[in-house]
Amino acid sequence: MKNTNTNTTTRRAIGVAAALALATAALAPATASAQQAAFPTKPVRIITPFPVGGGPDGVARLVADKLSRAWGQPVVVENRPGGNGFIAIDAFKRGAKDGHDIIVLDNVHLAAYPALFKKLPYDSAKDFDTLLPLFKTYFFFTVATNSKYKTVGDLIADAKANPGKLDYGSWSVGNPVHLGSELFESATGTQMEHIIYKETTQLYTSVATGELAFALGSSATAGPLQRANKLRFLAVAAPQRNAGFPDVPTVAESGGPKGFEVIGWNAIAVPKGLPASVTEKIKRDIEKGLAEPDVLEKFKSFGYEPFPTTRPQFDQFVASETQRFGDVIKKANVSLD
Repeated sequence: MKNTNTNTTTRRAIGVAAALALATAALAPATASAQQAAFPTKPVRIITPFPVGGGPDGVARLVADKLSRAWGQPVVVENRPGGNGFIAIDAFKRGAKDGHDIIVLDNVHLAAYPALFKKLPYDSAKDFDTLLPLFKTYFFFTVATNSKYKTVGDLIADAKANPGKLDYGSWSVGNPVHLGSELFESATGTQMEHIIYKETTQLYTSVATGELAFALGSSATAGPLQRANKLRFLAVAAPQRNAGFPDVPTVAESGGPKGFEVIGWNAIAVPKGLPASVTEKIKRDIEKGLAEPDVLEKFKSFGYEPFPTTRPQFDQFVASETQRFGDVIKKANVSLD
């Protein structure tokens, strides 16, 4: 004799389970969407290792303003300069792990420091998820207005004729200008002398007076003296001429090595392991803000260029930059330990 009650109960249980499964599946996208819509639930902090004023700080504040408008929450920039950026990174590591604290890092923090320091107070692979670059900027070879060097080829010829005597400057060991110059030495098979200055203003003034043979500089740092006709841009270390300086040739066009580039960039990073819905919302809304006309116009005044890319593409770019810097740092035997 069949136990109809048992069969009925079993069928009901299966039906309830199936209904719950369908309901869960239907709610899953809505739940993820709700999590994304809920973020942020409180003020957001953008921590930056750069001082107030200047291009990187200006871009961070533009991003903060765009995000505040989009999210309906205050987004504040907190400047933590000094200590090779470690002060800002420490504040970020001690901050919120839910996306309400994000950080601005540059190519030195992400691509050069792993080779410059034997031990760092952070691990890029464990502490950060790098979401997107904010901008990129290419560096110019700057010389005095009345310099005898008319082309990059002239610089190379002089450096080869007088090994170790031609000098260039930067404001510290391991910054993009220093490492870019080391790359130039490596690419041209020359040996030059690195002179360190305390401030960028002093550095480019020394170029303008002829105290230094040359220095790499961005349009943001060296531009004021160039516009005052006290510096001359010999060439730009970029794949093509800069739209703001169409008369300045590339390094290759000026007698230097083909494909030679010196690039600076800043990127937004978030704590490792955030939900994809949160990281994608942060990335998407920052990208929207960066594409607005007023931001693009401001970029021109800083000498910056947009840097649109996917996360996999940017990860690959950072890896290649890390390898490039690592090779030149090892060859030059440069260390900050």
